[in-house]
Amino acid sequence: MPKALATASVAQYLRQGYTSPVPVLGQAEAGDLRSRLEAFETEQGGTLRPEQRNKAHLLLKWLDDLIRDSRVLDPVEDLIGPDILCWNTIFWIKEPHTASHVSWHQDIRYWGLRDGNVVTCWLALSPATRESGCMKVLPGSHLRPMAHEDRYGADNMLTRGQEIVDAIDDGDAVLMPLRPGEMSVHDVRTAHASPPNLSGDRRIGVSMHFMPPTTRQSLADWDSAALVRGRDPFGHFHRTPTPQCDLDPAVAPFHERASAATRAIVYHGAEHNTARL
Repeated sequence: MPKALATASVAQYLRQGYTSPVPVLGQAEAGDLRSRLEAFETEQGGTLRPEQRNKAHLLLKWLDDLIRDSRVLDPVEDLIGPDILCWNTIFWIKEPHTASHVSWHQDIRYWGLRDGNVVTCWLALSPATRESGCMKVLPGSHLRPMAHEDRYGADNMLTRGQEIVDAIDDGDAVLMPLRPGEMSVHDVRTAHASPPNLSGDRRIGVSMHFMPPTTRQSLADWDSAALVRGRDPFGHFHRTPTPQCDLDPAVAPFHERASAATRAIVYHGAEHNTARL
C-alpha cells in the first residue's frame, strides 16, 4: 500500500505522468519559508542571482531540510521506491504583471538522466493559480518523446528557451493550481509549461527533482546528488555535503562546482551563454 498517495493517485501518475495537488505543508509553514526566501533575496540585493536558483539546497539550510522531509519523500517513495536521491532544486519565481513564462517542454531532453524514474515535485510558496501562471501538463505525454527547438526567448524562464516543435492543443492541457504548501508531481518525461503571471502577487515555487540510485548521468562524467532516503549501492553521483547554515562557507565551493556542472549539462550541445541558470 502507498505511504502517502492514494492508490488512484499512483495509478494516475503512471498512466498520465502527473498527480496534483499533494498536501505537504500548512499555509503558515509555507508562508514562513516564503519569508525566509524573500529575506535571503533582500540580503542578495533584492533577487536571487542566476547561479543561486540552481542546486539551491546547498545554499539554504531550510531547503536542504525540506528535501529530506518525510511529507515530501513519502509521496516520492510511493512512485520510485525507498532509495531516493535528490538531483537538483530550482526556484521558479514570476514577478507580478510580467511576461515571464515557461514554454512547452520535456525535461528528459536536457537533463541527461537515464535508467531511472525521475520525479519532479513542485512546491508552491505563494498561490499558484490560473491568473498567476500555474503549471499545466499534457496528460500521457510521458509515454512519447517529442521534438524540441532552442529559441532563447527573452521572457522564457528556461535555460535555452527550449520548446516542443509539435503543435499542442491547449485544450488537451490540464492546469495544476496549488495553494501555498501544496505540491504537484510529474514525470521527467511529461510535457509541461506555464503562462505569465497576471496577478498582483509573486508566484513563487521551488522544484525538487528526485530519482532512484539506479539513475545515471549520460551527458557528463561528473554530477552530484544528495542521498535523502535509504541507500545508494551504485554511486553514480557524487554525494553532496549537507549545509549547517545558510551560505555555509564549507559548502560554497561544492555548490559552485555542482551548479557549473548542471549548467554544462543543460546547455550540452548548444552554443550559448550559460549565465541564465
